[in-house]
Formats: sequence, C-alpha cells, structure tokens
Amino acid sequence: MQTRPLGRSGLSVPPIMLGGNVFGWTVDEAASFRLLDRAVELGLTFIDTADVYSRWVPGHRGGESETILGRWLQRSGKRAQVTLATKVGMELGDGAKGLSASYIERAAEASLQRLQTDHIDLYQSHRDDPDAPLTETLSAYAKLIAAGKVRIIGASNYSGARLREALEISRREGLPAYQTLQPHYNLVERRTYEHDLAPMAAEYKLGVIPYFALAAGFLTGKYRSAADVQGKARAGAVGKYLNERGLSVLRALEEVAEEARSTPARAALAWLLAKPDISAPIASATREEHLLDLAAAAQLKLSPEAVAKLDRASA
Repeated sequence: MQTRPLGRSGLSVPPIMLGGNVFGWTVDEAASFRLLDRAVELGLTFIDTADVYSRWVPGHRGGESETILGRWLQRSGKRAQVTLATKVGMELGDGAKGLSASYIERAAEASLQRLQTDHIDLYQSHRDDPDAPLTETLSAYAKLIAAGKVRIIGASNYSGARLREALEISRREGLPAYQTLQPHYNLVERRTYEHDLAPMAAEYKLGVIPYFALAAGFLTGKYRSAADVQGKARAGAVGKYLNERGLSVLRALEEVAEEARSTPARAALAWLLAKPDISAPIASATREEHLLDLAAAAQLKLSPEAVAKLDRASA
C-alpha cells in the first residue's frame, strides 16, 4: 500500500488509519489479534487508540484498547512496522483528566506501559483543556519528545481559535507544535471542520486524520431505520443521521459506489481522500471484510464528477 506524508511531520503513513476504539469493546482480545495481524498484511499499519478506550463499557476503566494493542505488539513483534498513535486528556475517573504537565507525564507513562513500547509515534491532546495553560501543555510534550518517548504531537477536538493560539505559542516560544489534527469529519458532518478548522490545517500544513470517517457505520449503508440500529453499540451515534438529509446523502453515495463498482464505505473514504488536506481518515473494523474494504478504499480514485456529486448531496 502506498503511503503519503502526514502533514509536515516527516512521517509517511498509509492513507487509511485503523481505529482502535473497538479493541476490548465490540471485539475481544483474540479477535483483535487476528484483525491486527491481517491489517498489517494489508498494509494498514497506522493505528489510532486512546487511553480512555473503552471506559464507557460497564466494568471498564479505560486503557483496554491500549492493553490489547500492547499484548499484540509484544506477541507479534511488529512494533517496527506500525505507526502508533494514542491520546491523552479525557476523563478516566477520580480526577484523572486534562492536559496539565503533571498529568500528561503520568498518563504518558501509563500508556507506554499498556502499549508495551518505549515510544509513541503520535501523541494527541484528546480535547482542549481550558484549565491548563497551553504553554504548560506544550512544555510537557517537549520533555516527552526530548526523552524519546514521543515523536510528534497532535490535537483533537480543538476549536479553530484555540488551535491557532496553541500553534502560535509553539512558533513564538520554540515549543513543539501540533503536527496533526483529528477532527470529526465525514460526508454527514462537514460544517465544523470545513468552516472552522480546515483554514487552520491549510495555513499550518497540518496532517488531518478525521475520526468517525464512516459516521459510526452509517455511511456503510447498513443502517436505514430505527429498527436497524436498535440494540447496536453505536445506536446513539447513528440514529441522528436517520433523517431525510442523511438518507439523501446515502442514496448519492450508493449511486457513486455503483458507478465505481465499489461499496458505499469505500466511496465515503475515497471522498475524504480526494480532499487535498486529508492525510488519512480513521475507520474501525470488527471483521476481516471490513479491513478489505479499508484497504480497497485506499486504492479507489473517484472521478471529479463523483466527488462533486457527493459534495452537493452533503452540502
């Protein structure tokens, strides 16, 4: 699988990023190992997780995904083949959250232990922390980078204004700068990224790695009614798209997929990859056929007419 530059970070990555939120949630450890082995075979070696995955599951405390990834890395010996991304900042209980220097130091060590590795390729602020001065957060990352524990840093769930402020502080004070942006962006979630964040990504040449690239599975076409999502793990995330606009986008997506002799999932990812500012959309897989879809999406080139059709349908 061909790679592409991750913004100006110096890293070159596959054009699809494998989401690790499912490991230990909707996919158990044994199945996760099989999926990860197959992902590497297919060239899907850019993997995203977070320390908070999957705290939302009853009985979980967070760190489950990182733990499974770490056990797989140890068992498989494939650490050198993988570009590993994780995140810090979300609530883990008992006041464990945020982007203060002391918390980042503790959280990074905990993630490294769970992941059974000596470094994180991409360490991301999972969400902005208004209580932590940006200079303090960036200085904490500077120490981790100097120690060889982190290669580059990224931001997720920041507003455009706060992202610009952080990037200007890095420039002015000689601190490490966010090299990537992980926004919520897909065919049915366009406004926030395109109006508030895309100008920032272009100006500062950030690598953009959108999460929920398939809208929690809605853009695969398997959810068309409330009955389809009832009892599903992502019912809440998908249900909000079951309206006339969402179904109209889905119809256009299916038409484009049919014309391209592909699938809706592949076409939805290919639409993102057709955008010049997107480095690698993030999508999860719970079965091998999902991985095959992701790998095929990386090879699918939509025509300008197909991209324009999807632009219009999802405007």
